[in-house]
Parts: sequence; structure tokens; C-alpha cells
Amino acid sequence: MSSHEPITPRDSDAIARMRLHGKVAIVTGGTRGIGFAAATTLARAGARVVVSSRKADHVHAAEVALRAEGLDVTGIVAHMGEMDDVRGLAARTVEAYDGIDIIVNNAATNPVFGPLQQQREDVFAKIMAVNVLGPLELCRASHSVMQERGGGSIVNISSIGGVSPEPGLGLYSVSKAALISLTKVMAQEWGADGIRANAVCPGLVKTKFAAALWQDPTIAHAITDRQPIGRIGTPDDIAGLILFLASDASSYCTGGVYMAEGGYLA
Repeated sequence: MSSHEPITPRDSDAIARMRLHGKVAIVTGGTRGIGFAAATTLARAGARVVVSSRKADHVHAAEVALRAEGLDVTGIVAHMGEMDDVRGLAARTVEAYDGIDIIVNNAATNPVFGPLQQQREDVFAKIMAVNVLGPLELCRASHSVMQERGGGSIVNISSIGGVSPEPGLGLYSVSKAALISLTKVMAQEWGADGIRANAVCPGLVKTKFAAALWQDPTIAHAITDRQPIGRIGTPDDIAGLILFLASDASSYCTGGVYMAEGGYLA
């Protein structure tokens, strides 16, 4: 070969391993924001995707929108704070698609803003149930199914608040820190079963969930002025990382905590 002859790129193993044909994925909180972007991305990569949320009309709308694109998607209503719903989500996914390979625990709640002294016990219990116990129970209910299929990937959507607590979001930050720790425990205990677990920590992203922050010019500017990447994130920014961690391209990655925050914590 001449030293001047160009090397023609070809489809590499890494690219092929990003494809999800034959895989079944569950995305909780999958009807809008990061969850909807993740469901769309995974389905476009070839996965059969269950989109779940607690509101039936939102689930139906997401299912219709994704099926209109020709994607293999099923909507299942489930409240991640109700453990019977959570276990039912795993069972109904198996009924629909005969297996589970990928779980994206994206659903979360944050009903309060303010200092710890103002928070009630029932609020703490609700946050922990949806943000931590629900993801744990969904993964436990899916464990044997994933193991029988040769393993799988769990992607838990945490937050930069789980690494560096955010003012006024104390209980939410605590729950997201717990989710990071839970991710590492899953990775340690289930690695021998072929099940990987990783956490993604988004920064400020343009979603309805975070609208109170990014729609406030003072808060938005304070954040973007601090970041090397001086803009607010989008759901698609996070979906690409979720795809990598869900796919076999990340087969050597487990127990990891991945920042997606424009360098805010750099």
C-alpha cells in the first residue's frame, strides 16, 4: 500500500455493538424529557422499548408518537413509588416482549424546594420511594430474567446533586446520592450474573422537570457562566450517553458514575 493511499473507514466492532437489535428495554419516566429522548434513541438503535410513566394519557401519547415513527414501543402505566406497580411493570414487559435486557431508571420526583428544617417525614419517604426504592425493586424483579438472557445493563439516572448537593434541593440530592451508591452495590453484587449497572449524572437540562431552574435567567446564567460548555443541556445530550451504557459497546463498564453537566463540576 502506498504511504499516500487513504485508509477507508469501515464499520467497526464498537459501532456494531452500539446497535440494540434483539434487546428489550424499559425506560421509566419515559414520556418526556430525558426519558423520552432515551426511549426514542434506544428504539432507533433497534431495541424493543417499554415506555412507562404514572400518567396514562402521557404514556399513550408517547407510545403513539414513537409508533408513528415505525418504532417497536409499548406503553405501560406504572407509578415508581408503588411497589406493586413496579413489579407489575417487569412482569408485563416480559409478557409483551419475552424478556428484559436494559433498564433505564429515569423516573424521579422532587415535590419540595427549601432547607431541611422545613421538610416533612412523608415528603422524604415519597422522594426515597420513587427515586431509590422503585429503581431497586424494578431491577430486583427483572434480575432473574436478565440473568437467563445472558445478562443486561442497568442505567440509573442520578444527578450532579448526588455528587454535590444543590441548594434548596437537599432531600432530592440525598436520594440521588443514594441512587449512585445503589448503582455501585448492583455492579458489585450482580456482575457475576452478567448484569452491569452505571449511573448518569446530568446537570441542568431543558426539561419540564427542571423548568423552574433553566427558565430563571439569573439561575441559568449563574450555571452556564461556570461551565466550560456554556449552554444548558438538552435531553438528547443525555440520551447518547445512555445508549452507550445500555449497549454492548460499554461491556467493560460497570459501577461507573458518568457526568453529563457541561463541565459544571470540573
